[in-house]
Amino acid sequence: MTQTRTLSRTATETAVIRAPRTADGAPLWRIAVDSRVLDANSSYAYLLWCRDFRSTSVVAEIDSEVAGFVTGYLRPQARDTLFVWQVAVDERWRGRGLAAAMLDRLVGNVAGQGISTLETTVSPDNEASLAMFAALARRHDTDLERERLFTPPDFPDGHQAEDLYRIALQTAAHTEEEIIDDHR
Repeated sequence: MTQTRTLSRTATETAVIRAPRTADGAPLWRIAVDSRVLDANSSYAYLLWCRDFRSTSVVAEIDSEVAGFVTGYLRPQARDTLFVWQVAVDERWRGRGLAAAMLDRLVGNVAGQGISTLETTVSPDNEASLAMFAALARRHDTDLERERLFTPPDFPDGHQAEDLYRIALQTAAHTEEEIIDDHR
């Protein structure tokens, strides 16, 4: 299935949103480190993520280069729940709707797996992430539920609190690869 979505008001880029490949691990790690906002995992972790969690993650590619990613996994104790671990867009491609497009694509991908809930954690001061997940909830005509998950004393390194956000999903499955193009 092909979906058309505007990525930029002025650019004519085309983004292909697809499952990650092991070769994407290094660019994912670089984007996470360069974000200076995400808790960057080891480069090894991103390689494993691309191999072992490819069915619950996506990457966006523009001009054959990884421009962003969403990593997620199915919760072992709640197999109908997709936990979104990280959402990141390379600085060059921010502000063009790519994160929302990747989230929508991932939600579509997991719909056929019986996923009914999306969970994520967000620190209270991360307004951009809160707005992105609130918009996802609105697109699914549902509420964004919040509860405290981890407090600063839970972390050994001075990490901020992480609140758990939950979104009920009602989706339809998509095909393996979806192209997002701003040409109409």
